[in-house]
Amino acid sequence: MSSVPDGKKLVRSPSGLRMVPENGAFNSPFSLDEPQWVPDKECSRCMQCDTKFDFIRRKHHCRRCGRCFCDKCCSKKVALPRMCFVDPVRQCAECGLVSQKEMEFYDKQLKVLLGGGTFVVTLGSSDRSETMTCRLSNNHRYLFFDGETHFEVELSRISSMQILTDGASPGGGTSRASGMLLHYKPMGSQDAQQLRMEAADDKKVASLWLAAMHKAAKLLYEARDQ
Repeated sequence: MSSVPDGKKLVRSPSGLRMVPENGAFNSPFSLDEPQWVPDKECSRCMQCDTKFDFIRRKHHCRRCGRCFCDKCCSKKVALPRMCFVDPVRQCAECGLVSQKEMEFYDKQLKVLLGGGTFVVTLGSSDRSETMTCRLSNNHRYLFFDGETHFEVELSRISSMQILTDGASPGGGTSRASGMLLHYKPMGSQDAQQLRMEAADDKKVASLWLAAMHKAAKLLYEARDQ
C-alpha cells in the first residue's frame, strides 16, 4: 500500500553502485532491470565496429544493453536513473543517447508530476464530478487524488491511458492537452474502472502535467515490456 515506507539500500553490482528499495516490490514502475551481459567467451569482436579484442584493445560491456564493445565505441559514462545507479555508468553510443533523452523526464517532467495539477475528476459512468488535485507519489508508484474525498490509483494497475486534447490552439498552433482518460483496476478488484480527468481553472499547469504524464506512460509501458 502507498502508506508503507520505502526504505533504500546501497548494493554493488558488476555494473556499479545502485540505490534500490529494500523491498523489490516497491521498485519504481519506470525502473528497468539490469541486463545480462554477453559472456566474454562469446564476444571476440566489438559489436559495433567489429574490432578484434586483444591485450591492447579491451572489451567493455554497456550497462544498459549488456552488449560488448571496444573502448572507442563504449567510452562515455551517462547517468542511468532507470536502473538506480548512483553514478554515471559506461554505455554504448546508442544507449547513451536514449539515457540522455530520458534525463529530461527525470530532471523536468518528473518534478511536474510530483507537483501536481488540478482537474475535474469523474469516476465511471457517474454524473457526479469533483475538483481534485492529482499528483504522483514520491515513490512514483501511485497517483494521489485529493479533494473533498481522497483515493489513489496504482500505476501498475493502469491498463490504458489516453490524453485528451482541446483541438488546435488559436493561430493554427498545435493542440494542447486538456484531459486524460484512464482505465485501471482498483485494489482488490479485477474489474476495470474508468476515470476521466479534465483540466480545471489553471489549464496551463494542467496541460504541462498531462504532457509529463504522457511521457511517463511511454516509460511505464517500456518497463512492462522488457
